[in-house]
Amino acid sequence: MPEPRIDACDVLVVGGGPAGLSAAVALRSAGVERVVVAEREVVAGGVPRHCAHPGFGLRDRRRAWSGPTYARRLVEDALSAGVDLRTGTMVTDWAARDEDAGGGAPGLAVPDAWVTSPLGRARVVPRAVVLATGARERPRAARMIAGDRPDGVYTTGQLQAMVHLHGRAVGSRAVVVGSAPVAWSAVLTLREAGCRAVAMVTDGPAADIPAPAAVAAQAALGVPVVRRSHVVRIVGRQRVRAVEVRHLDTGAVATIDCDTVVLTADWTPESELSARLGLEVADGFAGPRVDAALRTSRPGVFAVGNLLHPVDTADVAALDGRHVARAVAGWLSDERDRPVATRVRPGWPFAWVAPGLLAAGAGVSANGRLLAWPTQRVRTPRVRVEQDGVVVAERTLRWPTAPGRAYRMPWSLLDACDPAGGDIVVGLRE
Repeated sequence: MPEPRIDACDVLVVGGGPAGLSAAVALRSAGVERVVVAEREVVAGGVPRHCAHPGFGLRDRRRAWSGPTYARRLVEDALSAGVDLRTGTMVTDWAARDEDAGGGAPGLAVPDAWVTSPLGRARVVPRAVVLATGARERPRAARMIAGDRPDGVYTTGQLQAMVHLHGRAVGSRAVVVGSAPVAWSAVLTLREAGCRAVAMVTDGPAADIPAPAAVAAQAALGVPVVRRSHVVRIVGRQRVRAVEVRHLDTGAVATIDCDTVVLTADWTPESELSARLGLEVADGFAGPRVDAALRTSRPGVFAVGNLLHPVDTADVAALDGRHVARAVAGWLSDERDRPVATRVRPGWPFAWVAPGLLAAGAGVSANGRLLAWPTQRVRTPRVRVEQDGVVVAERTLRWPTAPGRAYRMPWSLLDACDPAGGDIVVGLRE
């Protein structure tokens, strides 16, 4: 077997979506010479490549492009900036500098990466690593939906790739599980494929988008929303024939005839590579815990995008990528361990809060925001920040929380907190 080639670079960015490509461009603009992006898909650009609807780029580009146009612009900018963009390239494992093979990365040095591509196996030796691996929707097995195992069950990402990238047909009658914004995106994709969404099933009392938008969407798309309900069983041997839906309050079970089921939201980070590095994990999901500068618990390893907040919009992920460049460039010029920090943890009704660390000297988070994932709708949230059991900040915000959407709070809520103190808890006053 031939010896794997060894490539050296200043920064290895793992993932070629909005966060990774934006990070790479910002690093090149900051004067970093050798920036390699490893993207496992044959075309870079991430999820926006198969999202045909408009609205991409509002925060980072001040444009409202379609997903494919936005993705194409990201790739063009990266190539123009001199980024070494390697598609069809997968980071499979890490290796410590004194190892000759893979199998993990002990120690605290910046790890080498084992990379597989059509050119063969290589060992990439970076001075810093930026993880931008994103997030995915949980498949059926992870949601523990009983029943048969027929064709016709997809996540939104699978559906959009089939329709927009490969031009494949789906069924004629679909049930969409979930009612967050991504579920309505799935309805639009189904419509383009000639498949009618006959029901949208949600466990909430209403669709997980603002009421006026929900009314308009239902009127325009004609999709009935089945509220306070769960899909508990899928019926069909070869192809989906129906789903069984149980009402959460009454226990009544109804059957809806369909030949397609789309599972939306219920996000989980693509955290396998960060787990292999043994990074400290954030509360509420399996992604790495970072500070405002997007530094992980391992010096020289940074993380950006929906790996940290599964899941927010593509342009928010791109802003993370821009934001991390300064910290990475600082590491390259003066490699030092991260300063003292304390954990930021979610309180009611948040499942997670990001960034999950408050570190001395880390500055303000990307876009000056603290992100959280609410599990309940609260019309007039009063945010409470506690440290060591003492309330250090309390503020009423004008925008309501809604399940299925990231909630944005001012980073200044943490101004009175002590990075050398105890854990910080961010929640709402019950």
